[in-house]
Amino acid sequence: YVVRCGAMRTLHVMQARSDYQRGLRVIARTPRGLEAGEVLSVADERIVAQMDHPASGSIQREMTTDDENELARISSLSQADADKCLEIIRDLDLPMDLVDTERVFGGERMVIYYLSENRVDFRELVKRLAQEFQTRVEMRQIGVRDEAKLLADYGDCGKPVCCNTHLTKMPPVSMKMAKLQKATLDPNKISGRCGRLKCCLRYEYDTYEEHRKNLPKIGMEIITANGRGRVLNHELLSCQLLVQMEDDRRIMIHADDVLSVLKRKPSPRRKDARSGGDNQRQTDAKTGDTESSAKSNSSEKSNSARDEDPTEH
Repeated sequence: YVVRCGAMRTLHVMQARSDYQRGLRVIARTPRGLEAGEVLSVADERIVAQMDHPASGSIQREMTTDDENELARISSLSQADADKCLEIIRDLDLPMDLVDTERVFGGERMVIYYLSENRVDFRELVKRLAQEFQTRVEMRQIGVRDEAKLLADYGDCGKPVCCNTHLTKMPPVSMKMAKLQKATLDPNKISGRCGRLKCCLRYEYDTYEEHRKNLPKIGMEIITANGRGRVLNHELLSCQLLVQMEDDRRIMIHADDVLSVLKRKPSPRRKDARSGGDNQRQTDAKTGDTESSAKSNSSEKSNSARDEDPTEH
């Protein structure tokens, strides 16, 4: 089964001795210890092939009422744990920002999530935390996107943030994707809870890019059933073109209505620039030949003058 566990919602492929339904909460054994998790699906070959090096584990049992009470008790301690951890960090004056703390269900360890631009020597911090909580302490440095994954709740769309629900990896997102999809370029509107570009800009980018490659480029001349026209703009998702016809009418047509695309002729300016460059090179070559010829004639005259001068004999 594919089971999601922990505050970072890590996906595991787990073995089980019984059958479990999707959405069932279970207690599982993972490399971190005993954890509470949620069954997502059966781990068949197709699903496992789409996962990138999933962690392993085994389902121990379905979550009982006692397990739920223990999980609630651990959750109630999270604020006190964070306050104590923050107090020790300030006491040691460490250059790091505490993001969250996580107690593993079985009590095998406590994970401290933090932000820091520089390397931090937290040996003394780990020692004091281990004495305070009487368990193994793991320090985990994360980025701003992982911070949103831990703390954010809902996005601008009104739904839970993607990084907190189904995303296991944060895909790279660029401003080029926003421009291609004609999204607003206002950073406040295309940035997510982490302050970076929204991950959802990546979802439809491949579709937009495929349509863009199959449509005539803006500025190209095309032939349609209504005559000849020039492409002014694209509507990528609907595969429509804004075309200016020869009579200056502007109409929207589907890409299937394009009968042929005319090859773009080089502009006169480019021709003039190329011919100008060729003429310049020819002029330079002629000038070089003329200068070379002049130097040769001058050298011959100098040598003949020396031969005729009697004072040198």
